[in-house]
Amino acid sequence: MSKKVLILSGSPRKGGNSDILCDQFMQGGKDGGNEVEKIFIRDKKINYCIACYACRGTGKCAYKDDMAEVLEKMIAADVIVMSSPVYFYSLDAQMKTLIDRTVARYTEITDKELYFIITAADTSIPMMQRTIECFRGFVDCLNGAQEKGIVYGVGAWNLGEIEGTKAVQEAYEMGKNV
Repeated sequence: MSKKVLILSGSPRKGGNSDILCDQFMQGGKDGGNEVEKIFIRDKKINYCIACYACRGTGKCAYKDDMAEVLEKMIAADVIVMSSPVYFYSLDAQMKTLIDRTVARYTEITDKELYFIITAADTSIPMMQRTIECFRGFVDCLNGAQEKGIVYGVGAWNLGEIEGTKAVQEAYEMGKNV
């Protein structure tokens, strides 16, 4: 059965290491017969949440930016892939801003399969657990969400260093098997 897959690429660099893994996941997903869309968060205008709670009860944020469109796609997806480079053992600003802005309608993001893709210069997967816990903190707030897999793209600092690593094939295979 074909699934609707939404990939949220938090990379601040087009063609950056985590974005390369997103593209591999996307290709695998398409090859597996799924409908796949990638959103490059950097290209969207998403303001920071200011905790004004104008959205409370209405589901409509006070900001008129691109987040409403992204939220609609998150709600409609069967599978959500969240990707971020690791900065100081946490998510990058693009991904964290997106997560914070789901507050208007996060209760509608239900029954999703979630995958995480992270890249880091560090080679220690245990050191990446703080970043994964950031993603899990968000997922714990979503009803019926299931974490399905993680791609660890470690040992990649410079642009393109992820190429030729096992993470590239893992991302492709994970996408193909959603």
